[in-house]
Amino acid sequence: MSRLERIVIDPEVVHGRPRVRGTRMRVTDVLSLLAAGAAESEILQNYPYLTADDIKACLEYAAAQADHAVLIAS
Repeated sequence: MSRLERIVIDPEVVHGRPRVRGTRMRVTDVLSLLAAGAAESEILQNYPYLTADDIKACLEYAAAQADHAVLIAS
């Protein structure tokens, strides 16, 4: 399974926001924890249902979402 397969979107769960498969943990929740300075080990300790690959998948998903073409009208 590629890491991105760990991220799922289901309109019936957490209002259709991207989340870690098998949990209700949204990608944005993981990113917010990292942005606030939480270490991966701290996140894994506080959320034992997450794995290191889940955290990496959230980062990979965010990077993919941020990588889009910018079109400039001339």
